[in-house]
Amino acid sequence: MPDVSANLAPVVALRSATKSYGGVNAVEAVDFDVRPGEIHCLVGENGAGKSTLCKMMAGVVQPSSGAVEIDGIEAQLSSPADALRRGITMVFQETSLVPTMTVAQNLHLGREPIATALRPVFINAQQLLQSMGFHIDPRSVVARLSAAQKQMVEIARAVLHDARVIIFDEPTATLTPEEKQHFFSLLERLKRRSVAVVFISHAIEECLEHGDRITVMRDGKKTLTSPISETSRQAVIRSMVGRDIADASGRAGRPAVKRRRVLSVQNLTMGEIVKNTSFTVFAGEVTCMAGLIGSGRTETMKIVAGALKRNLVQGGVIELDGQPVRYRVPAQAVRDGVIYITEDRKLNGFFELMSAADNIYTGWLVANRQAILTSRGRAADVSRDWFSRLHIRAINPGVKVNRMSGGNQQKVVIAKSLVQKPRLVIFDEPTRGVDVGAISEIHAFIRQLASDGIAVVVISSYLPEVLALSDRILVCRGGRVVEEMDAASATEERIMFAAIH
Repeated sequence: MPDVSANLAPVVALRSATKSYGGVNAVEAVDFDVRPGEIHCLVGENGAGKSTLCKMMAGVVQPSSGAVEIDGIEAQLSSPADALRRGITMVFQETSLVPTMTVAQNLHLGREPIATALRPVFINAQQLLQSMGFHIDPRSVVARLSAAQKQMVEIARAVLHDARVIIFDEPTATLTPEEKQHFFSLLERLKRRSVAVVFISHAIEECLEHGDRITVMRDGKKTLTSPISETSRQAVIRSMVGRDIADASGRAGRPAVKRRRVLSVQNLTMGEIVKNTSFTVFAGEVTCMAGLIGSGRTETMKIVAGALKRNLVQGGVIELDGQPVRYRVPAQAVRDGVIYITEDRKLNGFFELMSAADNIYTGWLVANRQAILTSRGRAADVSRDWFSRLHIRAINPGVKVNRMSGGNQQKVVIAKSLVQKPRLVIFDEPTRGVDVGAISEIHAFIRQLASDGIAVVVISSYLPEVLALSDRILVCRGGRVVEEMDAASATEERIMFAAIH
């Protein structure tokens, strides 16, 4: 269909916008705009400046130079509230919900009705969520929601505010295929209402399928702006990274070796979430756990890692290298070489006010408890080694983690965990919110871990990733492993059929 927004004046625009931190330009002299009824996709590697660019439009940060224009008139946006009053809102990659409040209360936060009766608030929230295809109880406390459900609430809140411009930062990273379909249907409804949408994503295919225009950022500068109909996936990738990247969809192709069983799980049960499930994990293999959100994948592996407790009676048996184990806390699992790398890096993955080097060093100290005193020299050596191995990009190892891009934060979490020299590593959504270049690097590193003889489990909702990484695939549904597949014979259709039926 033709882009009906092409001849319309922009709702909001950045003119020669620059944002500097400590003398380093995160965004440099960028022109960017979004028009009514348009989906303008914004892509680039982590650290390219995408989020900073949009934060200037949303009033989160102010440009060091350049201007923000709304309806062609220069505007000063001193805060997100100021931007919201002018019709601009942003759905952040890391959610900004109040964890102790309900879903309904978060949706109406800042727009509370004068009357304090809760029933109308809950009914309104329920109608909104249902209209968007999000199956969430509005009375649920946000702290109990999964990462994907929190993202859904953020999206619903932006829609409820009836904004003229909605900026989505990686909105589909945690959604299932069905939820993504609902989300893109929502975007089409927003377009018909002449809402301008900025869609930040690492999923280039989603941009090419659903976007109207695409802008590419690299190293803080704009390298491409084009109508979707006039560009291609390879052109976008070249603009992102300055080179062609090999297709990462092929499997590792490691030679077959005699398998050693590292983990055996029999009849594992935890309430109604994990139900009598059994499976094994072998050294030197990547075992992927696929399934829809809510299928019990994460909870199953958290029980293995000691973050959750199985039923005390008839809870099943977990054996590590043939020895029964029952971990009460994750520290016990870590001492036995079992590492769980969280899907929510901001909440559970790192100490955000510590430097990247110190975060990695804390992992080293856990594995070397005999070290009575900390050593700045040792911390520098350890971090330097892992910065090199994982290609972590930062101004210097001393930069605080909360100042790093999402992909580099993820690499710090991985380094902090793997410096402990585990024998079983569990990755939960390892490439969530990670750019195409970093995805390739993380995948290669995961394969290398398996080649080194470590048992690797990858929990992933992204089926191309499951097919690219796995030696074996375990499909979960309703709290149990319902099917095991050899990667060579698996297809996306077969996995989804097992996950749904």
